[in-house]
Amino acid sequence: MSGPLLEISRGAFRRNIAAVQRRLSPSELLLVMKDDAYGLGVDWSVAEATAAGVTWFGGYDIPTALRIRALTDQRVYAWATSARSEVATAITADIDLGVGSAAYLDAVIGEAEAAGARVRVHLKIDTGLHRNGFRPEEWQDAVATALAAQRRGSVVVSGVWSHLAEASDADDDTAQRVFLDAVAHLVEAGGEPEVLHLTASAAAWWRPELRGSLSRVGAFCYGIRSADGPPLEGLRLVARLSAPVEQVDGGVVRVGIGAFHGLPSILRGAQIATPGGLRRIVDIDGTTMTVEPWGGAASGQRVVLFGPGEAGEHDATALAEHVDTVGEEIITRLTPAVRRLVVD
Repeated sequence: MSGPLLEISRGAFRRNIAAVQRRLSPSELLLVMKDDAYGLGVDWSVAEATAAGVTWFGGYDIPTALRIRALTDQRVYAWATSARSEVATAITADIDLGVGSAAYLDAVIGEAEAAGARVRVHLKIDTGLHRNGFRPEEWQDAVATALAAQRRGSVVVSGVWSHLAEASDADDDTAQRVFLDAVAHLVEAGGEPEVLHLTASAAAWWRPELRGSLSRVGAFCYGIRSADGPPLEGLRLVARLSAPVEQVDGGVVRVGIGAFHGLPSILRGAQIATPGGLRRIVDIDGTTMTVEPWGGAASGQRVVLFGPGEAGEHDATALAEHVDTVGEEIITRLTPAVRRLVVD
């Protein structure tokens, strides 16, 4: 085995999904797969998730949703505001669309009517995060526009959703009240939403009283915990990044992975697992990094930068916290120069 290697465990992924489903029940899991499934690969994970009973997938943007659609006939949801040409393709592919502005709602309705098709939309109410979504004072007009299109046969108002700011429990409680008021108004106006989803990974995991009929969970299913967050009971990181020792010269151990492989050069000082225990990264250049030495260090040995902990290594989030970022970014920024291997 030569060169840096990202090993990805199908079995760990399946077990994580099962643990998340148990935790969320009776809320249903909507598996989020943004950024090529957090850098771990959409193709294999859609098949595994479908086999594990996942019936809702979230692609964030329409191109990702279309990749997912090519691999499963389950429900696929995209919520990023997109170009009209992408909307038209999504409607043809039977993608559910999240809609959070009047302009985007008009575009989605227009594309559906032009195609003579019907599109399922999930209207987003802004509950305080202010990352798009209809403000409460805009909600009545949004509902009226969407339900008028539903009566014309071009739209089905299939869901209501939002995204919590997660600034505090009190803020999230307030957000839930705004959300439920918006749902009540839609129902009073004649809407019959099929699904309600307010929570993403963290709130869905720790605040069951906030969950709707769907819960959007992505990174946790891959064992990637939140920045500065506690360990996730029953979940483990599905990926393990290792690299070979290329040279040992006196007190210098040089390892074959560096900035060109996607490692932030500011990871200096972070600890990684070696055959001699945890050692600190001394420096990172283009294709290699130097690590504190250990007794018996030799070319051909491998070090583990992050993983589920089997060799004493930290997880991806711990590595990311060293450079004030998040665990998924440490993975998604890895370049194609790092070989991926999906194992059972």
